[in-house]
Amino acid sequence: MKRQKVHFKTFGCRTNQFDTQVMMSRLEDYELENDESRADIVIVNSCTVTNGADASVRRYINSLKRKNPDVRVILTGCGAHSKGEEFFEKEAVFGVMGHSEKEKINEILKRPERFCEIGDLEHIDSTIVENFRGKSRAFIKIQEGCDFRCSYCIIPFVRGNARSHDEEKILLQIERLASNGFGEFILTGTNVGSYGRDRGSSMAKLLKRISALRGVRRIRIGSLEPMQIDEEFMEILDEEWMAKHLHIALQHTSDRMLELMNRRNSYDEDLKLFEEIASHGYALGTDFIVGHPGEGESEWREAIQRVEQLPLSHIHAFTYSGRDGTAAVKMGEGVRGDIAKKRHSQLTKLIKKKNLLFRKEHREGLNVLVESGRDGLYLGYDQYYNRVRIESGEDLTHCWVTLNDVEVGDDINFCRF
Repeated sequence: MKRQKVHFKTFGCRTNQFDTQVMMSRLEDYELENDESRADIVIVNSCTVTNGADASVRRYINSLKRKNPDVRVILTGCGAHSKGEEFFEKEAVFGVMGHSEKEKINEILKRPERFCEIGDLEHIDSTIVENFRGKSRAFIKIQEGCDFRCSYCIIPFVRGNARSHDEEKILLQIERLASNGFGEFILTGTNVGSYGRDRGSSMAKLLKRISALRGVRRIRIGSLEPMQIDEEFMEILDEEWMAKHLHIALQHTSDRMLELMNRRNSYDEDLKLFEEIASHGYALGTDFIVGHPGEGESEWREAIQRVEQLPLSHIHAFTYSGRDGTAAVKMGEGVRGDIAKKRHSQLTKLIKKKNLLFRKEHREGLNVLVESGRDGLYLGYDQYYNRVRIESGEDLTHCWVTLNDVEVGDDINFCRF
């Protein structure tokens, strides 16, 4: 009997990317299909972080069904919890399955009748992912959920409270991936820095154990909260296996805005932390929300002056987008669109200058994992999470190379190897 073809469409964060790999690894009776137009079933792993994210998922599903009315669409991911029942009742999808159901995907897809299985928000995956299709780096999900309740964020309500994966299973997964040729591992989750609090462990303890596994060359960490970086973590900053880039989520640099956002950090403490970590040779990145309700001109002036003071080289800057069900929506409208856009541009231009300066100061001893390339041109990321384009007569795909005296461009470094 001919096996049905399944295509995965993944929206959103690295955690969703990992969840897609979990589902792929569980498909025993189906064939994976890269081309959605040839698929019998399309699994939509959705993001629901903003109303705009919901709209993107809705547009994709509508477009998909217009092109192929017979395709069976299954909604999963965070949107299954926030919009799943609505999509199901309107018959926009054949089925809906929540996070806790994804490991049952092989059997769920065999159901002849439409289904809506939202599941629970307490599930922890047991799947050991042994490969990542088309990737040089491996994503390792180490925890689920978040105990923070930031004003703008819906994620705790669709991912649940923070809970850590079993440490031995994390190590087994990395061990198997390392034996399959992976050398760089990115630890991800909803709130990565909360790892271990419910298991009597910590991020630093986990990192030390991972680093001892054969084949592990570099470990990157997803977004951390400032308060989660403790003395134990600071003690491992100089280890060779640590990627020299940390992403620490500030979200803003005005203390009034941080209070409105229901954040747990303050600028003075953030500045001390960033300066200390930067003194260990780290590139530092952050998240920043522009245009949140309450961000007046004085708050913005203070914020941008403080960003100038911070040793930042990377940023994920977002223009505030209201999300139904969050506290921020009740605060009224955010900053007017044209003003928010101008502020976003000002912020990203400032960080671009800081990044250029950082790359000019770090041109030697770049340890690059090449991720892709052809025809003599290759792309990869160095230990500081800066992109490097390499010209070489050798096939460098998935190779590690050390580069010196690179040429620094506006957005990317260049080197001949």
